[in-house]
Amino acid sequence: MVDPLVEFYIVDSWGSWRPPGGTSKGTITVDGGTYNIYETTRVNQPSIKGIATFKQYWSVRTSKRTSGTISVSQHFNAWQSKGMQMGKMNEVSLTVEGYQSSGSAIVTSNTLTIGAGGGTDPTPPSTGTKKECESMTKGGQYTSNISSSFSGVALYANNDSVKYTQYFESGTHNFSLRGASNNSNMARVDLKIGGQTKGTFYFGGSNPAVYTLNNVSHGTGIKRLSLL
Repeated sequence: MVDPLVEFYIVDSWGSWRPPGGTSKGTITVDGGTYNIYETTRVNQPSIKGIATFKQYWSVRTSKRTSGTISVSQHFNAWQSKGMQMGKMNEVSLTVEGYQSSGSAIVTSNTLTIGAGGGTDPTPPSTGTKKECESMTKGGQYTSNISSSFSGVALYANNDSVKYTQYFESGTHNFSLRGASNNSNMARVDLKIGGQTKGTFYFGGSNPAVYTLNNVSHGTGIKRLSLL
């Protein structure tokens, strides 16, 4: 990542040494396992911008596995919730490294899904309450309706937003948002409920896709929902 410069790792298996050492900042449970979260600093080391000092973000699985899905965006959300600042995406890769270890790996399948929150369906779920962003209250200088590459609302600047009021009988729901980025950079949309940030939707391409935040706890009663 760049702006800020960050190197990140999601580690599903390791050899005799479990990286990166140090004290965990917390955990995330995702894709059927638990990961410890770490933040380390590299001082005057090689990077995509040359020799630099930069942060490294880590999610390291507590039990090894050699196959399965890695929901990268959910790790991004967890890191951000720990105060680990996220930048613009530069590269994502599947790698096998032999630091303080030795061995090999045979990769038979590697599928990368961008923007769909771990799924491949470009359309929102058909169940539950559906609210079109065009009908929400718009805020900010540049918020406007769009019709290409899909019908919706464009949020251009940091103060752009759409809001609406919803009554919740139960206190936990899943929230899905269909969106896209207008360039090669990672686009993000924060979900706020009752003035509190509950998660972030990430969209990494110009093709519309659905990102879902699962099991969001928000309380009951009338709540103001904001996308910004």
